[in-house]
Amino acid sequence: MQPLLHRAATALGWRGIVVPDVAVLGQRVSAVVRLRADVHRWRSANDWPPHADPSWFRSWFEPSAHDRLPVSAVELVGVLVGECSADQALQACGTLMTLAPCAVVLPTAQRDEAWPLIELDYYGIGVVAVDEEDEGAPAELVVPPEDRSAEFGPSLFGRWLLEVLYERVLKEVPDHARVSS
Repeated sequence: MQPLLHRAATALGWRGIVVPDVAVLGQRVSAVVRLRADVHRWRSANDWPPHADPSWFRSWFEPSAHDRLPVSAVELVGVLVGECSADQALQACGTLMTLAPCAVVLPTAQRDEAWPLIELDYYGIGVVAVDEEDEGAPAELVVPPEDRSAEFGPSLFGRWLLEVLYERVLKEVPDHARVSS
């Protein structure tokens, strides 16, 4: 699955670290993030690790805690949704498209289904077609995604998701590979 996700991110022009298999709002998605090296260095030097624990997130709703929110050490470039059909993509990307550009990764055979693609394009959801059989074949950008996150503004949920992604990057990505390409 990893090479497929990297091919999809490349087709989208999303440069960064691919974090696979993230549980978000009942969906399993992959995220492309960039590590903000300056913030990461500061947080490391000041002993401020990722706060991905949901109980910490709930405390952020208290106005008195707002001055203790950590600065985000990752930037969410985009969300990749796989393992669904074009018909299911709108439901899968629904809330996620409020956080960052969202694209569904479909097998090459589904890229020609006109109606679901028109609807996805209308909502700004991208579509990338991949040939799962040919690992050397580049992914094809069928519908470019739109970044509609500015229409919705920041949210505490989105901020918490950045902490989850930051934690995953620190746990799963070796130090030398954390520089976003």
